[in-house]
Amino acid sequence: MARKVVITGLGATTPIGGDVPTMWKNALKGVSGAHTLEDEWVSKYDLPVHFAARCSTPALDVLTRVEAKRMDPSTQFGVIAAREAWADSGITDIDHDRLAVAFATGIGGVWTLLDAWDTLKEKGPRRVLPMTVPMLMPNGVAAAVSLDLGARAGAHTPVSACASGTEALHLGLDLIRSGKADVVMCGGAEAAIHPMPLAAFSSMQALSRRNDDPEHASRPYDRDRDGFVMGEGAGALVLEAEEHAIARGARIYAELAGTSVTADAYHITAPDPEGLGATRALKAAMFDGRIQAEDVVHVNAHATSTPVGDKPEYTALRAALGTHVDNVAVSATKSQMGHLLGASGAVEAVLTVLAVYERRAPLTINLENQDPEIPLDVVTSARTLPAGDIVALSNSFGFGGHNAVIAIRSL
Repeated sequence: MARKVVITGLGATTPIGGDVPTMWKNALKGVSGAHTLEDEWVSKYDLPVHFAARCSTPALDVLTRVEAKRMDPSTQFGVIAAREAWADSGITDIDHDRLAVAFATGIGGVWTLLDAWDTLKEKGPRRVLPMTVPMLMPNGVAAAVSLDLGARAGAHTPVSACASGTEALHLGLDLIRSGKADVVMCGGAEAAIHPMPLAAFSSMQALSRRNDDPEHASRPYDRDRDGFVMGEGAGALVLEAEEHAIARGARIYAELAGTSVTADAYHITAPDPEGLGATRALKAAMFDGRIQAEDVVHVNAHATSTPVGDKPEYTALRAALGTHVDNVAVSATKSQMGHLLGASGAVEAVLTVLAVYERRAPLTINLENQDPEIPLDVVTSARTLPAGDIVALSNSFGFGGHNAVIAIRSL
């Protein structure tokens, strides 16, 4: 029988909280992290979108200047979240050969890459920093976390667009079940609030254009949704073999009961309109965790607030859960913190674990006129989850047709 994998540590830095307690408090209140950008480059490049959801706590408030100087902003966020999760786990004594890292990103060190290119053009090759490559490489965050913790069982970097953070948990589960590690630090980090990604996402009409009302711009499932809000940050979770956690007397939040990864093979950016890949991912995660549809009480949905993205997820949920989907409390937390791209799945996994652990579902904000074609039970006011054994799902879908789903079971 496969080893049971549990979650013993949580960490995050996000637009609605620089640590897990603050983020969770605000997620239950329905706080928006989206604000108008005051940077000079917004007007310099005449960007069509003037707002985003920045981390509420600057990295330099947590890291030393020496540390931060050697890390891209995405890595800074990842290290901050991982350190909080590690401290939260209470692990003080571990065989480092049995500790692994699976830390994801969707884009990686975009600030470092583009700053170095500007430096090369304007000042010449000798002014390009020696640490440029280690800082820009997508595996930079996994490497930094591995060095920070002394994790020698492997440092892995799933890169699957907006499914990356969830895919890291899928990999972490496999590493423990296969016996290759006893503990895995999993997560995702992203820092792409930069003029180039903002311009590119705007060009493909993926971003909301509600420049005059950023706090209400992200509106999943709303009839008037017009795109997502760019966010940044990181989430981290300590996965541990149950027997390892029990032996050290750990506080256990929940079980990572099942995971899955599928691909649409349909289009490079658009989701399969029938949600077929997402349906297979949902069913596979439930099968992996020996979960029946009736066990599921909560879903943290991918729900980006794009006109074409929200409906296929609903179609997939109904196909996987049947009529029971009408009884499931659905939270769309990107409405509060924007879309953290490769970090979104990890941050939403933290919220899903806490929802199961505390029996409360985070809020969906800005839903004023629910799309009649998406008749989900969306959590827009305080909601308590049932007692007893419960399961929650968290979905992540990314450009390239990537689908990843995790199932969290109460203990």
